[in-house]
Amino acid sequence: MTAHLLLSNHTLSNLEGSTRPGTEVKPLQQIRELAEHYLCVATLNERLEDLSRQFQQPHTRPWQRIEWHNIHPSQIVGIDPVVFIAILAGAADTEDPIRGYTQTSRQYLEPLYPKMARFVGGSVDGNGKLIEIGLWEKEERRHTPALQKLYSQLTGLQLRLLPTTPRTYQPSGNAHTDLYRHGLHRIATEYGATCLYLWLMAHTTGPLQTVLEELLIDEINHLTKFWGFGRWAFPDASRVTVLQTILQSAWHRQWQRDRGSSFLHTWRHMAQTLHWEAWSWANQLSFLWTLTVVLHRLQHWSNSLTPQSLT
Repeated sequence: MTAHLLLSNHTLSNLEGSTRPGTEVKPLQQIRELAEHYLCVATLNERLEDLSRQFQQPHTRPWQRIEWHNIHPSQIVGIDPVVFIAILAGAADTEDPIRGYTQTSRQYLEPLYPKMARFVGGSVDGNGKLIEIGLWEKEERRHTPALQKLYSQLTGLQLRLLPTTPRTYQPSGNAHTDLYRHGLHRIATEYGATCLYLWLMAHTTGPLQTVLEELLIDEINHLTKFWGFGRWAFPDASRVTVLQTILQSAWHRQWQRDRGSSFLHTWRHMAQTLHWEAWSWANQLSFLWTLTVVLHRLQHWSNSLTPQSLT
């Protein structure tokens, strides 16, 4: 097992039998109900319409009050608590280098769409020094501390983050193509985070679920904005174009050892970070189900968008 799964004997004894006895878990039903509630067309449309307002007056979405002291391992349902906690640790590692993510995205966006670049990565001076933090970063940088706090509340231990280095800005000379490829990766990572937090919500109750709900709402908010912006910025892109881009990235990964550009590498990295090999087969299947359900709802919403709604 990897480092995040090596908890102390004292912690393990506290977690044994911590899931609620007699609780009947129907994860597939829970996942579908959560997806229907948080990914309904009206909500996604509202989040996309909010983007133009954020260009003018950016402001962070407030979180609801969380009863941190009432979070307990008994609120983990239908999954091995040790695996659940390892997933939290992996998610914290992934979320942590948000400054690197935002600045890379800002660099791809700035030559073509400076307003979106500011929303994502803020502003820099003539020397490249950050002078304003982007709204995306302001909201996303809340996630790692929240996950660390959950880890400590559930285990009584401090979470030591594993260093992660995001892929840096690597222009090819074609700003339009670079942005399209980078944008697909950004949407893919936001989609993955959305699915993960929704899936975790389906396996929790009480204040623990409340924290995951706030993370989920943030990710849906950002995913919707990136997806809608992509539809507007690349109106001629189709499913065939997306598939071609994915296949091309896989080709570069195989023959040019360009690890950062491969969607397959992104999936493998996520699986390793979230300790996929330690999940039960039932948990793996229900997460794959989550990926399918969420993508179906996003495609349904995306198909409803019109040129008028994207202007």
